[in-house]
Amino acid sequence: MKIGRTATGLLWVSPWILGFACFTLLPLVLGVWYSMTDWTLLESPVPVGAENYHRLLGDDVVGIALRNTLLYIVITIPLLTIASIALAILLSRPARFQSLWRVAVFAPSVLPLVAMATIFKLMYDGELGVVNRGLGAVGAPTPEWFTSETWAMVAIILMNLWVVGPAVVIYLASLRDVPRDLNEAASIDGVDWWGRLVHVTLPMISPVILFNVIIGLINAAQVFVVPYIMTGGGPNRGTYFWSMYVYDAAFRYGDMGYASTLGIVQFAAILLLTAGLLLVGRRFVFYRGAAS
Repeated sequence: MKIGRTATGLLWVSPWILGFACFTLLPLVLGVWYSMTDWTLLESPVPVGAENYHRLLGDDVVGIALRNTLLYIVITIPLLTIASIALAILLSRPARFQSLWRVAVFAPSVLPLVAMATIFKLMYDGELGVVNRGLGAVGAPTPEWFTSETWAMVAIILMNLWVVGPAVVIYLASLRDVPRDLNEAASIDGVDWWGRLVHVTLPMISPVILFNVIIGLINAAQVFVVPYIMTGGGPNRGTYFWSMYVYDAAFRYGDMGYASTLGIVQFAAILLLTAGLLLVGRRFVFYRGAAS
């Protein structure tokens, strides 16, 4: 009977198992193999051992891409987390046209990233862009967004504030599960709204915060489309990220073996960062019935 139930269960999940094996596990294994070869796509792979990994240590572009990617992660993740939680709290309160505001926050996330990046590139134009026109109208400085390394990075980070919709929706759902009696009890004890937010609301939704931070970390570590279209990695490689180097190594320079090495290192780094967040979550994330 147990064997029959196991076989039935495996039969039902077999499509997922096959999909995982073909589209995740096999590419990963092949990526590890190709990372230890010299492969130009036009010839058969030639094994070179760990040569590509040693090459990383002396590659100046690797340092630039790593620095930019880490800077992007460190700034983007806290900014998006704070913005999405704040929007979720605002949208959770009764207001006129509440559904309209929720749709307005989520709608930009439905647009293709290519289209959004193109639109924002036009908006950031130094002469004709609406961003500089708006800044000029209120007497604020109007920077040349794509001629400065700092402002180009700022432009990309600010653009990401338009795609907080999915995280806001998840936070909205989690806020509905916060026990109302806890907030009422804290209010009766004289705790102000900030105290209730910090000591009641945030701990109760901390598992969701951890989930969104992990998803945001994975996405930020693989950022590619937006900088590729908006800045092309410039100026002076000030917005040149790790995924862009993987793409260039593979399809611009034809060095698929080295590109595989960059991809495997990126995968390992994301895995380690995710594991680190999960370990930190054991201490700071509160689960119903227990604190871990």
